[in-house]
Amino acid sequence: MTSDAAAPAADNDEFWRERRVCFLTTSRPDGSPHLVPVGVTFDPESGIARVISSAGSKKVRNVRAAGPDGAQAAVSQVDGRRWCTLEGTAVVKDDAESVAEAERRYAERYRQPRPNPERVVIEITVTRVLGNVRPSGW
Repeated sequence: MTSDAAAPAADNDEFWRERRVCFLTTSRPDGSPHLVPVGVTFDPESGIARVISSAGSKKVRNVRAAGPDGAQAAVSQVDGRRWCTLEGTAVVKDDAESVAEAERRYAERYRQPRPNPERVVIEITVTRVLGNVRPSGW
């Protein structure tokens, strides 16, 4: 784990639990960035950020195109002057247990997701945190 920002403010954990739109950045096969609004959940204890999606979405195809070792990805959110970016290696998981866990976490932060038989989860193992709002331990 590395971080590239000033010391965190007091009790920033709530920042990743408050309901807000985030952005996911992945790389297209040509190397150009693909940036899309998403719902993100983050578990600072495991260091995993999760994004639910349909299996055929461009973001999922970008991650899969990187191969079995995963793709570099980042998720960000901002609230006025407060901001945080989580960077790491993303993989796509489609097993029932991983998808159910991601849906449960999404429902806690946002709302119950609509049924989607094509749902998968992009899991980002966070290796770097940037910003002026950082989760505990980061």
